[in-house]
Amino acid sequence: MTYVLRGEVHHKDTLGNSGSIGAGDVQWMTAGRGIMHEEMPQVRPEGIAGFQLWVNLPAKLKMTKPRYQDIRSGEIPEIKREGGARIRAITGTIDGVSGPVTGIAANPIYLDVFVPAHASFIQPIERGHTAFAYVFEGKAKFAGDGKEDGTMVSYPRLVVLGDGDYEKVVTGGTPVRFLLVSGKSLQEPIARYGPFVMNTQEEIERTLQELSQGTFVTR
Repeated sequence: MTYVLRGEVHHKDTLGNSGSIGAGDVQWMTAGRGIMHEEMPQVRPEGIAGFQLWVNLPAKLKMTKPRYQDIRSGEIPEIKREGGARIRAITGTIDGVSGPVTGIAANPIYLDVFVPAHASFIQPIERGHTAFAYVFEGKAKFAGDGKEDGTMVSYPRLVVLGDGDYEKVVTGGTPVRFLLVSGKSLQEPIARYGPFVMNTQEEIERTLQELSQGTFVTR
């Protein structure tokens, strides 16, 4: 999953998708049983910034049909809360509004959250889901169930959240912007090699053999 904040990225893949994504755009590629792709950041005066996140598939879906979702910035809803918080919902549902990325097995929530100075933000987190926040602008206190005072976190910092019902973020004199991500824990073994993620080393070796034999990519 690629989320661009600034700049432009050209891309193409063996499914026949190609084009460019820019500020605020998202591409979510489900590799499934086999896809090869290229991403080429473009040199621009404003530079480039963004995030890439890999989301695992459960073993029963590892060989699913490859799929690509191209989401433009204007398709991503922005929720404005009382107090000034603004949330871009890329996937998952917040305040009754669902993000445009759908059909992801881990049932993730992926939010781009801005909280102004002297404000707060509370978001429910489903119990049993792995969750984290990545602070990339400003600073704030992050607290959860049983830790109401919170811990001050300044950018750039990753906050791994414990299991609980919600996450609370409180700002002082400085606003904060962060990604809030959660997803279902698969509780399965992981084997990986470079860009390949499987469940066993034998599956990795079989995949590398298919790659060398030219049978890896299917349409």
